[in-house]
Amino acid sequence: MGKTLFDKVWEAHTVRELPNGMTQLLIGTHLIHEVTSPQAFGMLRDLQLKVLYPHRTFATVDHIVPTDEREEPFSDALADAMIKELRKNCDDFGIKFFDISSGKQGIVHIVGPEQGITQPGTTIACGDSHTSTHGAFGAVAFGIGTSQVRDVLATQTMALRKPDVRRIEVDGKLSPGVYAKDVILHIIRKLGVNGGLGYAYEYAGSTFDNFTQEERMTVCNMSIEGGARVGYVNPDQTTFDYLRGRPYAPAQENYDAAIARWKSFASDKDASYGDLVKYAASDIGPTVTWGINPGQAIFIDENIPSPEQLAEKDRSTAEEAYAHMKLRPGQPIKGTKIDVAFLGSCTNARLSDLMEVAKYLKGKKAKGGVKAIVVPGSQSVAAVAESMGLAEIFREAGFEWRGAGCSMCLAMNPDKLIGDQLCASSSNRNFKGRQGSPTGRTVLMSPLMVAAAAVTGEISDAREIFGLS
Repeated sequence: MGKTLFDKVWEAHTVRELPNGMTQLLIGTHLIHEVTSPQAFGMLRDLQLKVLYPHRTFATVDHIVPTDEREEPFSDALADAMIKELRKNCDDFGIKFFDISSGKQGIVHIVGPEQGITQPGTTIACGDSHTSTHGAFGAVAFGIGTSQVRDVLATQTMALRKPDVRRIEVDGKLSPGVYAKDVILHIIRKLGVNGGLGYAYEYAGSTFDNFTQEERMTVCNMSIEGGARVGYVNPDQTTFDYLRGRPYAPAQENYDAAIARWKSFASDKDASYGDLVKYAASDIGPTVTWGINPGQAIFIDENIPSPEQLAEKDRSTAEEAYAHMKLRPGQPIKGTKIDVAFLGSCTNARLSDLMEVAKYLKGKKAKGGVKAIVVPGSQSVAAVAESMGLAEIFREAGFEWRGAGCSMCLAMNPDKLIGDQLCASSSNRNFKGRQGSPTGRTVLMSPLMVAAAAVTGEISDAREIFGLS
């Protein structure tokens, strides 16, 4: 019987099996940022411990960093203090830090891949739930809490209970105007926000085979929203081509050997899975959320479901969502007025996202009264986008072009909704209060759908607005 990539990576990184049934797992790469690391470093100092393998840890600032202000000291005293604290910790413990002055700062889940730090066949941990993004490279990557950040800094290991693996196959070609974001929202809609509990998700099928590396990252990013701790795609030539020549990737003279090693981790054809589900790409349309979790989603041309259309266990949450979102069962989501359009986050702020939107947005304008912002995922993304003229296209369309960071995805910075504003967002979570206001409303969608909403001032079908067919 063959093995899955998950099994192979897990076995290769197992230090020992613990008496409680958990596994002590070696963490190949540790990523940190300014929010979940200060307490962990404080605990190390209290215990008089060092960082065991500092060369395996990489840091950047993203969550709390202002996107409209890049000169220090920041007017936000907390942001200023947290960035200074991370800088000090990295200096004290010898950790590589992609600081604001480096030109490489950005969202941790964008910086890791673009620097070639994220590689197949390894384990990756970070104090952030969307660490599953890195699974797009054939890595086993997961988010951890602050006490686990401490454990990894001190021992380069942590204790985990091994999940089962569910294989999710999507086959066929997506229709025009349908993107990777729609694929993962559809999967979460079908399987539920708790459907992945106890599972790692292996994404496969011809749709994923034909996805770019960045499209795979979008899907893996939101695995956690479906309840899965891990989401991954088997590494292939797309992966190898993406990593070649990046700063932390294997040197060119060693690259063929690295590829051979990476290929060995791919799932065997006769691997066994705990579950298998299949979807047809042709059945997926542009998808938007209507509620307060990512599973409450519909196609743009569908109406908001009524309680009797939902499973009984989902009805109370639906009632809560109707009230919070100020929407009625049976009402079309299309045509709902928006106040803010946010293009950014670790889900959809990569160069390919910005290029796709700019291609259709050129010559159009955001509707008056809509606050539209673009937040590149990293300084590297921003620099290339600016050199290509993309920033100017967005500015001419009435979008604010910001500095790199998490921004309005979670609003731990000045980028927040006000009152009950409704935001068309390319981010990953639509929880109550997620974007900074307890009454603020978030509708998740693909980047091009965000652009369509910005142009029309309402939730719209990008296929109609931009002539896709």
